Amino acid sequence: MRFCLIDQVLEVSPDRIVAVKNITAGEEYLQDHFPSFPVMPGVLMIETLIQAGRQLLAQTDPAGRRFVLGGVRAMKYGNFVKPGDGLRVEVEVVSRSDDGSVTLKGSGRVIRPAGVANGEGNGDGPMSVAGRFVMRPARL
Repeated sequence: MRFCLIDQVLEVSPDRIVAVKNITAGEEYLQDHFPSFPVMPGVLMIETLIQAGRQLLAQTDPAGRRFVLGGVRAMKYGNFVKPGDGLRVEVEVVSRSDDGSVTLKGSGRVIRPAGVANGEGNGDGPMSVAGRFVMRPARL
């Protein structure tokens, strides 16, 4: 099963990307997580950060390499992301290693439709996920 978790890229620069995933009631994974209280699983929040990081690196890697996850560090979770919400993710390059691996810092904030009037529509909503992860070139 493959999930495309980036609906829109809002900003991209050589070291930073901002993207959004809109959560709808039709998301396949919500059937099981959880039937009476559907929320986006934490592992898919991390996957959203990873997919944004992969898009960032694909646009900025001069060698055109494909990057895969090398590790996740110090990931923290906050607010739930429910159907009707959006998850606004920001991913930044922290460092690049000689072996080609890249350490990234990412965070995801809830965008709630009702929160637009409270300033949450621009990504200033509650934190849902934050941490660091490493992407490395795929060994083919």
